[in-house]
Amino acid sequence: MLDLMPISLTGFNKLMEEVSQLDKEAAEVRKRVSEAREMGDLKENGEYTYGRQQLGFLEGRLGELRAKINHSKKVDCTTVQCDRAVFGTVVTLLNLNTQEKVTYQLLGPHDADRDTGSISILSPVGDAIHGLSLGEKASGKTPRGEFHYEVIDIAKSQIQ
Repeated sequence: MLDLMPISLTGFNKLMEEVSQLDKEAAEVRKRVSEAREMGDLKENGEYTYGRQQLGFLEGRLGELRAKINHSKKVDCTTVQCDRAVFGTVVTLLNLNTQEKVTYQLLGPHDADRDTGSISILSPVGDAIHGLSLGEKASGKTPRGEFHYEVIDIAKSQIQ
């Protein structure tokens, strides 16, 4: 049995919005494919061929999104406990090599986005710090090399 993957309420809502948008697009493409089919000779009907390809892409993406949704457990990140670095918390780390501070929100793989300051609990850094308390240290390897961090702050998220 597959374990449910935690997802923030914000991330869940984004997935649902994308499903809704893609459902609308797929309905429009189905209509165009149906109209193209009525034109006859399907071998040389570019509109039909392109429409079928586009519909396949949309249905594949919809299946992927629905699988993520069905195997997710929604978590309100504003209500998580902050005694340890867990899903939903905002963790500030001290890089022990460079003495620079970096802050990440720990999220699941379905809604983590490094550009917005969040990392997956399954990433090398996320996995290494998951479950740690203030003052505890983590080390590991990423494609960029080894890392050595100390947890210096754990806070609640402002985003659900």
